[in-house]
Amino acid sequence: MPVLAGRASLAGILTPRDRWLLAMLYEHRVLTTTQISALAFPAVRRATRRLLKLHEAGVIDRFRPHRPVGTAPWHWTLAPAGAAVLAAEHGLDPRELRWRHDRALSMAYSLRLDHDIGVADWFTTLATDPHLPATLTTWWSPTRCARLWGDLARPDGYGRLTPTASGPVGIEFFLEYDCGTESLTQVTRKLGGYANLAAATGLTTPLLVWLPTSQREATARTALAATAAGLEHPDTVSIATAAADHQPGMGPAGPVWLPLHPAPARPRPRITVTALASAWPRLRLTTASHSEATAADQRVVIAAPPPRPPEQETR
Repeated sequence: MPVLAGRASLAGILTPRDRWLLAMLYEHRVLTTTQISALAFPAVRRATRRLLKLHEAGVIDRFRPHRPVGTAPWHWTLAPAGAAVLAAEHGLDPRELRWRHDRALSMAYSLRLDHDIGVADWFTTLATDPHLPATLTTWWSPTRCARLWGDLARPDGYGRLTPTASGPVGIEFFLEYDCGTESLTQVTRKLGGYANLAAATGLTTPLLVWLPTSQREATARTALAATAAGLEHPDTVSIATAAADHQPGMGPAGPVWLPLHPAPARPRPRITVTALASAWPRLRLTTASHSEATAADQRVVIAAPPPRPPEQETR
C-alpha cells in the first residue's frame, strides 16, 4: 500500500518530470512502465524505481492486467493526490478536472484497454524514433479530441510533427487505430465527420489508418475508397493506410504509409510519415495547432502536456 505524503511535502518531492507524468496520466488515463520509460527515462530500471517512489507518495496508482501467457507490465494511472497537485498547478478545484479515481481504476477492466494501450504504443514509438527527421510536439488523447470535435469527428488521437532544422515540412494528423476486432465500418462511417470538420475549420488534416495486417489493410482501402468517393468534397479527407505486419519492427515513422488518393497510374512505393506532407497538394502546416480554446461542453481545458518531458533528469 502506498504511504501517502502530505500535500505540502509533495512540493519537495515532485520533479518537473514527475509533474509532466501526472499531466500525461490525466491526458491519456493509463500508460505502462514500458511506455513511460521510453518517453522519459534512460533505462527501464530507473523508470521502475521512480514510479515506485511516486506510488509510495500516493500520486499515481497502478494495476497489472491478466495475460494468458506471461506477465503484463504495470499499468499506471493518476491517483487522488496526483490529481490534487495537477489541479493546484492550474489554480483549479480538483472537482473542476472532472476526474474520478474509480473511473481511472476502471481501466483495468475496460474492454478497450488493449486498444488504448495500442494507441499509446503507437504514439510512443513515433515520439522516440531516433531516425525521425521531426519531433512529435503534440499528442492529444481521444478524450480531448472528442471534447473539441466530438460533434464531427472522434479520432483515436491527434498528433503534430514539427520538422527539425534539416527535416522536411511538418504535418499534423488524426489517427484511427484498428485492432482488427471490429467491423471496418467503424472507420469508414467516420469519413463524413472528418469531411465536415475540414469544412468547418478550413484545414485538411490527414487521416492515418493503422491496421494489424496487410490483408485487413487491403480490405480497408477498398472500403475507404468507396466511402470517400461518395463524399461531397472527397479531397478534404486525405487518407493514408499502413499495416503493422508490412515491415515488422519498422514502426509508424518508417516507409510503411500508402496514400489512398490520388490514385496512382502504377504501383508506388510506401513512404514515411513525414513524406506524407508532400503527398497531398492541399496540405499545409498551420502556425498553430487546432484550437482548443473552447470545448463543446464548456468544461475546463488543461493544455495537453508535450509527448516527452521538457528535460532529462538523473533520478
